[in-house]
Amino acid sequence: MVLVFVGGFALFATHVSRLSTPEDPPVADAIIVLTGGQARLDAAIGLLKLGKGERLLISGVHPSTSSGMLQAATGGDKALFSCCVDIDRAALDTVGNAEESVKWVRTHAYGRVILVTNNYHMPRSLLELGRLLDREELEPYPVVNANLENGGWMVRPDALRVLFTEYNKYLVALARGVVPSHPADSVPVINASAAAQSQQN
Repeated sequence: MVLVFVGGFALFATHVSRLSTPEDPPVADAIIVLTGGQARLDAAIGLLKLGKGERLLISGVHPSTSSGMLQAATGGDKALFSCCVDIDRAALDTVGNAEESVKWVRTHAYGRVILVTNNYHMPRSLLELGRLLDREELEPYPVVNANLENGGWMVRPDALRVLFTEYNKYLVALARGVVPSHPADSVPVINASAAAQSQQN
């Protein structure tokens, strides 16, 4: 069992370290970014500006973070936020990200969505969303903060720790997959422009 666990981790880490950010991803209906780092947000906003999707969902935003704060953190493009950005404040973890994201996708009847998150987080994110989606397609857009190819993750304690933690979470997600899962009803996604108007009032 130990050998299987260690071998599985090695395969997982090698797979993640080989993921790369697409230079020119195909155009999709929309974009979803799972919060967890500035690089993720910047990448998602960049894709939206390039017209790679007509709307962007920022999933897992902390309740205390206003739309204005997000706008400032991503370059201050007020027009872009007003027209094309939705904010999910209900999701507390990757499972919640998946549930809220799928509800958003189906509300808008999107068929193809670009998923933005870090490379180490991508396998679990695809797993959680994939088990809730039906015919909708996900286009992975992994954000890579550090080059860990050729076994680089083995000599970097910080990278090794992140990968090991994520591997264990991935195994838990796989184990939970034997139980049928359905999106739970929760707080609806908030339109950024509506939120901004309510703050002004």
